[in-house]
Amino acid sequence: MSLPNLWSFHHILMLSAFTSTANGYYNYQWTQCIYSSSDFSDMVFLDGYYFNKYLYLQFNSTVGKFVGFTEFGVRYAEIWNKNPAILQHYRAEVDRFCKPNAVLYKKDIHDKAVAPVVKLSLVKQGDSRHPSLLMCSAYDFYPEKIKVSWLRDGVVVTSDVTSTEKMPNGDWYYQIHTELEYIPKAGEKISCMVEHAGFEKPMIYDWNPPLPEFEWNTPLLFTAGVAALMLGIIIAAAGFIYYKSK
Repeated sequence: MSLPNLWSFHHILMLSAFTSTANGYYNYQWTQCIYSSSDFSDMVFLDGYYFNKYLYLQFNSTVGKFVGFTEFGVRYAEIWNKNPAILQHYRAEVDRFCKPNAVLYKKDIHDKAVAPVVKLSLVKQGDSRHPSLLMCSAYDFYPEKIKVSWLRDGVVVTSDVTSTEKMPNGDWYYQIHTELEYIPKAGEKISCMVEHAGFEKPMIYDWNPPLPEFEWNTPLLFTAGVAALMLGIIIAAAGFIYYKSK
């Protein structure tokens, strides 16, 4: 897979709001566990304190202590950093809180990938002078990360391609649509390549353009005409033989 092997686990530990009759204030704490390796060896624990969306105090496990970002935050950082019990508690959160939850997330959510259903469709028919417009749609996939590319004779196309954002269906699944504008050429192969965690390898879907209407209607009409002619000859011959016999 060419997609980056990156996961993050975010957990809001506590959310509280305090309001007064004169002015509204919003104070909250946001705890995060962030990692990018499958063995959680680079796990980072962050515990931030915010006032009206501004971070004023944070504990970072890579630093191992509290850091203040405002005058109020610096004062509290100095107080808490002098308390060995508080520091010991926060420094142990990577192993106590982050890793066990990351294991559950990976097992029950991340690894339960659902491969997309891919459909190619013709949006606008073109010719030697006017471009055609093709759409490659991927439906009902999970997780959200996906890569959809267009190929012309096996070469990735980087121009004349537009794509929607990944859109949630509202049921944990997603969909995405990508369009390619191109001038058709005889013998050329157009393909859509989809890369997703639900596939063991990138999947390539070839576009098979429908035959022009005259290419399947003309032989059909010709065959029907020949059959009608032969039937007429047979009926005429039978009538002539009957007439002669009388």
